[in-house]
Amino acid sequence: MSFPAITDLIPQRPPFLFVDKIVDRMDNKILTSLKLTGEEDFFKGHFPGNPIMPGVLLQEALFQSGAALMAGKEGGGLGVVTRVQNAKFKNMVRPGDELQMEVELTESISNAHYMKGTTKVNGKTVLVIEFAVASV
Repeated sequence: MSFPAITDLIPQRPPFLFVDKIVDRMDNKILTSLKLTGEEDFFKGHFPGNPIMPGVLLQEALFQSGAALMAGKEGGGLGVVTRVQNAKFKNMVRPGDELQMEVELTESISNAHYMKGTTKVNGKTVLVIEFAVASV
């Protein structure tokens, strides 16, 4: 099955695009990925000699995956993150890693959408999070 390009679904563009592939897209779940080259600017300063992907960018990658899930849905639109909770960082992400991300829509009430996300690298969980967005 072929999926649209991520740039056809969300407004973010490089250098602030943290999803490069849609692996699978179901009604209430999306699987995405991001292959890190090691040339990304954030690795240069976080941290020299021991580069790791900033946690806030790991979260952003899941938010963007959630936006791709919501694209075209009734009540969709530009999603603005309104709540982040239960974020657990379990491992570090380094240059050359490939993020495998899963975001599930758990509930929608009016223009509020509640999601949970997981990011893995080589089968190991690096981040689990719950978040909410408001469609504007």
